Amino acid sequence: MAMKEFVISEVQAETAVLVGLITKTQDERKTNEYLDELAFLAETAGAVVVKRFTQKLDQANSVTYVGKGKLEEIKQYLHDEEEAEREVGMVIFDDELSAKQIRNIEGELKVKILDRTSLILDIFAMRAQTANAKTQVELAQYKYMLPRLQRLWTHLERQGGGSGAGGGKGSVGLRGPGETQLEMDRRIILNRMSLLKERLAEIDKQKSTQRKNRGRLIRVALVGYTNVGKSTLMNLLAKSEVFAENKLFATLDTTVRKVIIENLPFLLSDTVGFIRKLPTDLVDSFKSTLDEVREADLLLHVVDISHPDFEEQIEVVNKTLADIGAAGKPMIIVFNKIDAYTYVEKAEDDLTPRTKENLSLEELMKTWMARLEENCLFISARERQNIEEMKSVVYGRVKELHVQKYPYNDFLYQTFDNYEV
Repeated sequence: MAMKEFVISEVQAETAVLVGLITKTQDERKTNEYLDELAFLAETAGAVVVKRFTQKLDQANSVTYVGKGKLEEIKQYLHDEEEAEREVGMVIFDDELSAKQIRNIEGELKVKILDRTSLILDIFAMRAQTANAKTQVELAQYKYMLPRLQRLWTHLERQGGGSGAGGGKGSVGLRGPGETQLEMDRRIILNRMSLLKERLAEIDKQKSTQRKNRGRLIRVALVGYTNVGKSTLMNLLAKSEVFAENKLFATLDTTVRKVIIENLPFLLSDTVGFIRKLPTDLVDSFKSTLDEVREADLLLHVVDISHPDFEEQIEVVNKTLADIGAAGKPMIIVFNKIDAYTYVEKAEDDLTPRTKENLSLEELMKTWMARLEENCLFISARERQNIEEMKSVVYGRVKELHVQKYPYNDFLYQTFDNYEV
């Protein structure tokens, strides 16, 4: 009897289908941009996007997010792919789904259903290295799971349960102290959450002690949308090796480094990037990481100017800063990636009005950015363009702040060049 040969095929990446809505508040261009970002999130998490579905609706359907017909269309597509032996692993929705929506969509499509939030949480879980980050991510995951536990235990619904007269449907013979699995799970999770919260409170204490002990130095924090080059910039200024790669949320833990420009030392911290529709649970559980931003004296808001939608990203960051109580701080906007900036030149005979994509970098600098004057820099961290200019602007600002905050503190490193000996 011949042995059956085993063919070891290479592991194939999970494939994903994306679903987004075009609504009153979100036109087609915006939806496509959000889906681009969702695809980038999926890639960061290790999935390959094979198709996108969009639908025009006034608002998301409360039962199935998309309309009935669209759900059928997605179902048919999944079926056809399976027939062709290209099974799709998951369907990812661009908004947060309710427990009810997940249950109904899953019942219909019978594949793994993720929403934007669970995808971001998944990446965070993958990225978390330190105890602090792991605890924060775990807490956020439980917060996300709690209202959605229901769907894990649908098989228990048949039991009824509860006590007293009329305790749920079909509860004869099931009254009394018996506790359903769902309530048990809920309790386990709530206990676990309070444990994590205590642990985070401990970590918070340690962190704030660390911050207190950092001496009389001005603190500068890098903030910005995810993947705009904060860590690359950090490496350049602090001459350190902070993990940086072209993926979303490469940094979860705040890294703090001492930086010295000329004779002036200050602290520079690299923080977690922001993103649109960032789940509130995450902002809550990342409180200790965001305290770095809250306690900073100066923010360097890094913007990826080569991104077609950078103005909206600036708004998202400003809104998130306001949410965490860090609005109104001194800020310098650093437009990064000028080496990657592209624009479409208009032909001489093209008389249509110019849009944003027709502006060259020089022209762009003359728009609203010109009003920012000193508070606005254009650099390329990767190509090291204009870095010296940036250092001198940052030096100027830090020095100003230093003198205001610690008037009697001599600069730690005296420079003697300008004294006659």
